[in-house]
Amino acid sequence: MIENIAAYIDHTVLKPDATAAQVEKLCEEAIRYGFASVCVNPCRIAQAAKKLEGTDVIPCCVVGFPLGAIPAESKAAETAVAVRNGAREIDMVINVGAAKDGDWELVEQDIAAVKAACGDAHLKVIIECCLLTDEEKVKACLAAKAAGADFVKTSTGFSKGGATVADVALMRKTVGPDMGVKAAGGIHNREEAEAMIAAGANRIGASAGIAIVNG
Repeated sequence: MIENIAAYIDHTVLKPDATAAQVEKLCEEAIRYGFASVCVNPCRIAQAAKKLEGTDVIPCCVVGFPLGAIPAESKAAETAVAVRNGAREIDMVINVGAAKDGDWELVEQDIAAVKAACGDAHLKVIIECCLLTDEEKVKACLAAKAAGADFVKTSTGFSKGGATVADVALMRKTVGPDMGVKAAGGIHNREEAEAMIAAGANRIGASAGIAIVNG
């Protein structure tokens, strides 16, 4: 049993109807439980960053979310605004269509554009595993690594599937020990979170963070 599982968790609210009051509550919970970060949509990152100021909880913002199907320049611009508004971690969605085309140069360039806009902020790259073959998952992870990303991440939680133990293990095997792997999407309880960590995840994205901590 993992002693301090809270330190793995990105406490998350990404629903389009999330209110300021919900984000406020999310931040308060993250501070109380000692979660790794609070992950929110771009319109809420300034609020979250202000609330988390002076704490150990990291303000995290999604970019190109949830489809990833916007130009690299747009993702980079969105990233720059998020960082300016206090984001210290960015979770971006890759160009999934380019991955399905086998255009790995474009996938890498897309990630690199966001990485360049991150400044000192860490970059997590969502490869949306449920839409990719295992071969494509490997190539997407390698593109993220080549572009200088800090993490690869399984899922947005908004497509047809979420994190699986098999995908986490494949991603960890592909990127090696020195890069982060984030499991996200459909992780509801401690047992599922610990299985992801055992498979190689060192961050868990979940809206059920409190349920995970409390077992």
